[in-house]
Amino acid sequence: MKLSPKVLLVEDEEALGQIIKDSLENRGFEVVHMIDGSLAYDEYVKYKPSIMILDVMLPSESGLTIAKKIRLEDKQTPILFLTARTMSTDVLNGYEAGGNDYLKKPFDMEELIIRVKVLLNQNRLLEGSQSELNHGIVDIGNYTYDIKHCILSYQGIPKKLTAREAEVLKVLYQNRNRLLDRKTFLIQIWGDDDFFSSRSLDVFITKLRKSLKKDPMIQIINHRGFGYKLVF
Repeated sequence: MKLSPKVLLVEDEEALGQIIKDSLENRGFEVVHMIDGSLAYDEYVKYKPSIMILDVMLPSESGLTIAKKIRLEDKQTPILFLTARTMSTDVLNGYEAGGNDYLKKPFDMEELIIRVKVLLNQNRLLEGSQSELNHGIVDIGNYTYDIKHCILSYQGIPKKLTAREAEVLKVLYQNRNRLLDRKTFLIQIWGDDDFFSSRSLDVFITKLRKSLKKDPMIQIINHRGFGYKLVF
C-alpha cells in the first residue's frame, strides 16, 4: 500500500489553514495543521513530514526561524513558504533560511497543490542523484561526468575540470532542476559568502557554461539576486 505524503502546515490564519488542509487531504495528502510556530519544530521532529508549508509571519516564532532550525540537521525535506510580503529581499530571506519555494498571498489553491507536488518530485530526484553520485559517474544531458576523476566527456571526448570547477558542477547536479540560493552555494563550496568567493563563483559558472555548451538543452540559469539552477 502506497503511503500518503505527509504535510506539516504551519499557518496561524485558522480559516486559511483549514482550507489548505481540506484541499490537500482531498488530493490524498496526510496533513497536520498547526497555528503556533513555537511548537512547530517539535512537531516536525515527531511527525517527520514529507514536506513543510510555513507561513513566514507567525505571532510566536517566524517561519524563517523554524526553517533555519530544521536546516541545521535536515537539508532534504522541502519547505514551501507562504508570505504576504512581496519585496525581493523578503523572498531572498526565505531562500537563505532554507526554503525551496514561496507562494505569495492571496494564491490559487490549485497552484499550491501543484507546487507541493513539484517539490516532492524534485526531492525524489535529489535522493536519486545522491545514489548516482555515490557511483561516481552521472549523465548530464548528452555529457558524462566522472565525479571521482573530475572528467566531463562529450561523445567520448574527455575534458579535465579543475577541482573547483568539478565541485561546483557536482553541487549543481546534486540540486538539479531546483534553485540553489547563492549564500548556501558559496558556503558549501568556499566555506563563506564574502565578495571574493561570490566573484569566484560567477567565474566558475561562466567556465562551466562554456564546457557544457555543446548540448543546447543544458542551462545554468542565473536567478539574479537569488542563485543558480542547473536544468537539462
